[in-house]
Amino acid sequence: MSAAVTSDLDEITRLSRKLGADPSVVLHGGGNTSIKGRVLDVVGDEVDVVWVKGSGWDLGTITPEGFAPLRRDRLLRLLELDTLSDSAMVNELRQASLDAAAPTASIEALLHAFLPARVVLHSHADAIVALTNQPGGARAVEQALGRAVHVLPYIKPGFALARAVAGAGAALAATDALVLCHHGLFTFGDDPDAVLERHLQLIELASRAAGAREWGAPGPAVERAGDPVEVAALRSEVSRAAGRPVILVQSTSSRAMSYAARPDVAAVTARGPATPEHLIYTKRRPMVGRDVDAFVADHQRYVAEHRAGDQEIVEIDPAPRVVLDPQLGLLTVGRTARAAAVVHDIALHTMDIVEAADRAGGYLSLDEAGCFAMEYWELEQAKLRSATDLPEFTGEVAVVTGAASGIGRACAQRLLDLGAAVVGVDLDPAVVDSFDSPVWRGMVGDVAEAEVMRRAAEVAARDYGGVDILVIGAGIFPPGAPLARLDEVEWRRALSVNATAVAVAFRELHPYLALAPRGGRVVLVSTKNVAAPGPNVAAYSASKAAAAQTARVAALEWARDGIRVNHVEPDAVFDTSLWTADLLATRAASYGLTVEEYKTRNLLGIEVTSRMVAEAVAQLCSSAFVATTGAHITVDGGNDRLV
Repeated sequence: MSAAVTSDLDEITRLSRKLGADPSVVLHGGGNTSIKGRVLDVVGDEVDVVWVKGSGWDLGTITPEGFAPLRRDRLLRLLELDTLSDSAMVNELRQASLDAAAPTASIEALLHAFLPARVVLHSHADAIVALTNQPGGARAVEQALGRAVHVLPYIKPGFALARAVAGAGAALAATDALVLCHHGLFTFGDDPDAVLERHLQLIELASRAAGAREWGAPGPAVERAGDPVEVAALRSEVSRAAGRPVILVQSTSSRAMSYAARPDVAAVTARGPATPEHLIYTKRRPMVGRDVDAFVADHQRYVAEHRAGDQEIVEIDPAPRVVLDPQLGLLTVGRTARAAAVVHDIALHTMDIVEAADRAGGYLSLDEAGCFAMEYWELEQAKLRSATDLPEFTGEVAVVTGAASGIGRACAQRLLDLGAAVVGVDLDPAVVDSFDSPVWRGMVGDVAEAEVMRRAAEVAARDYGGVDILVIGAGIFPPGAPLARLDEVEWRRALSVNATAVAVAFRELHPYLALAPRGGRVVLVSTKNVAAPGPNVAAYSASKAAAAQTARVAALEWARDGIRVNHVEPDAVFDTSLWTADLLATRAASYGLTVEEYKTRNLLGIEVTSRMVAEAVAQLCSSAFVATTGAHITVDGGNDRLV
């Protein structure tokens, strides 16, 4: 790559990151940027190139690799056509690229190519949208930003928009800024920093006119209200409408709580999204209250009225993405926790845009037909048709006890790998930071205490929507001793952690498991000692046997609730905190074996690991075992006392 090309890419990357650093200017992948230059192609010909932000890249974090190098002359030729479908246009953009490995260029690429300026910056700034989303929006823009800014009515992004901008020729020649109603702002020029400064100045003017100094601020965090079981019940209904498990997050935003409590919230929020691009995440309007069936019926009416006759479309599921409830506040829905977080941010920014527009001429969004055209845009339909399957437990939530180390930690890791959100509980404070992930919550506490498990269930419900999976991994292995020298303190401690804690967890989490969209799943990490105890471990064997009996009763009682309860019975898993070097040496000696011989004393002669146990746990929770409950799966390499 030549020094000139590197300089161009470094420059547009720097500008893009500055523009994308402010979510009120560029929110979750919105906006796009470009820079023009000249390069030599493979045969040595000089080519005019426009580097356009790649689709799916975020301006706030973009790198030079995120820009697609396109032959500008080819794009300008496309604008001479009378019509071109957007899917055909995307195909042409790919063919115009000088690098087959580059990302597909933004849908706005033709517009960037047409504007003659070297640098073009585009954002969906809240302040600009607040000005345009009102009756007489074009006039509001002129009053706030001056007549030098050219204003166009809303046109769906793509070929039609690029043609409309190209048709504005003379008007654009006299300006360095363009506002698209319901869409956003373009600034352009040859001096990169001047273009950025102009962009931000216009947004500042729009903010002043809108009477807002900040956008999308959540306000102080508040304690989330309502019964967490009610949150789980709502998530169950939303998942049913979506046809799959979803993550549902109850917001801590005081701003959102007060907005949800507005007596006119249903009317205020029924008027459509701030920008049509938000539809892909949020749908046209929120669900107010908890009547999922009514929301679904209205969405089905909307689709039926606006689809073109027998037009073949991939219908988007009718479940809400934003919920505003006077008691529960704001709740956001996504297939993943990240998707729900994106919806949350968009919802907060939309609240400010709506209220700013209402302070002026009144908020006005696209009508239903315009929203449908964007929501069922052929490019979005293509994404739906080509969507790949997500991991097994995407949209589901697990609670794992004993999650700081050993088998419990391995189970948490495997469930995270398979797409689940996980709440881990352990006495060890290390549980808090066991995993660096937005779908991990580590809680410190004694699993034998009801309040600890009650709190774990509440965190799972409010942060992710409910509980689908419970893995009991917590346990202790008291010091070995014959019954003739029974230590009552150790006996009671073993019963508390290994048995009572299991019953407590079952009681506290049952209401949530019964609401799991795919049916609740429980796996007890048991032991071969239940069926084949060894000498000198009465406290451990008896307490684990009590836990196993408790799980068997749960399997009997909970089948009618659709909850599967199964056992994984490992043996000789030595990479856990239960097995210190001294204990391992003592147990090996009691069998007359070396430590290595003791580790592989099973029929297969292999060392059993925590990861092997975790894989068995995950499989029992998967759809592969949908018809299995009350099962006992050994993970021990084969034991001659059991076989």
